[in-house]
Amino acid sequence: MKVIIFYAKYGGGHLSAARSIESCISENYKNIDVELIDFMEYANRELNKITTKAYSEMAKKAPKTWGHLYWESQKGPLAHISTTSNKLLSIKINKLLEEKKPDLIISTHPFASQICGYLTKQKKLNSKIATIITDFASHDQWLVFNNYINYFFVASNEMKQCLIQKGISESKVYDTGIPISNRFLINYDKNDILKEFNLNPNKKIVLFFGGGEFGLGKSFTLQVFRAFVENSNEIQIIAISGKNQKMKNAFEDIVVENNKRENVRIFEYTDKVPELMSVSSLVVTKPGGLTSSESLASGLPIVIINPIPGQEEENAEFLVKNNAAIWLKKDSDIKSTINNLLSDSLKLENMSNNAKLIAKPNSTYNICKILLDKND
Repeated sequence: MKVIIFYAKYGGGHLSAARSIESCISENYKNIDVELIDFMEYANRELNKITTKAYSEMAKKAPKTWGHLYWESQKGPLAHISTTSNKLLSIKINKLLEEKKPDLIISTHPFASQICGYLTKQKKLNSKIATIITDFASHDQWLVFNNYINYFFVASNEMKQCLIQKGISESKVYDTGIPISNRFLINYDKNDILKEFNLNPNKKIVLFFGGGEFGLGKSFTLQVFRAFVENSNEIQIIAISGKNQKMKNAFEDIVVENNKRENVRIFEYTDKVPELMSVSSLVVTKPGGLTSSESLASGLPIVIINPIPGQEEENAEFLVKNNAAIWLKKDSDIKSTINNLLSDSLKLENMSNNAKLIAKPNSTYNICKILLDKND
């Protein structure tokens, strides 16, 4: 059996979800040939460069404009433009699929689903098609040509009901959750991790993701970081600045100003996120679909900062509504909110329990089981 997984590099979540699925198939289904492909890179390399850069720049420098485009692209001219572009991009993708002859196509990006749906409609493709929606709300771009998609995997039962209300057959929709790495299922030795990162076993750990892919909202991020540092007598902070040297320098300046070197560890990058989440009591992050799913699977209360308007704001609303997160906004009383949260163990415990209730830690395995047991 041949499986192709399509993703695109508009944000990191689509690739992370695709890699998790690929890893699960490779480890558990030895008779299946699986291949990961950046469909936009393959379909049109120059267009891919232009559009991924445009997305990155707009999300970073003009997030409100991006939010406007996000909502408007569900209807009217932009939706038709997208459909028109599918016809152009499908030419090269069709050649690829004729060559590879996959039995199953798994897509973690709406454009790939659209192209495969379009090719099926044109009777040029007869593979099974599965769409994995990588946020906690469904943009209508995910649903273009949905009559020709065989499976939809969504983050929650609420999303499942939303798709059903939009006319998609209940038999196609599975509320498995967003696929995450199986490393979040491992029971780590807490003492080993604390020693590795030189952490105090008697203090709660706050995991602070400050950089983000686009370095959004630097001044606001620093306000929030400062408030945590100033409250760090009873906690310790692990701050990840991301690919953002200015953010890392600013973090370090705040730590020095407050004389809190003993309480804060700052890293540009770490590949130990599952391990760090396993020993943390709270995570501060922008609410991407993957990071949010990983935090929920780790039972972590979430403090939301700097969501990109559009999909991440919808993710934030879902998390807050389910009492697994608080959302710090520009008009929030940051110091008071953080102080109250850190001093309220019962609230943190309740948020942690709520996170576990809506978590889908076995999402990746369950998606693969549904797809591959039916297609074996």
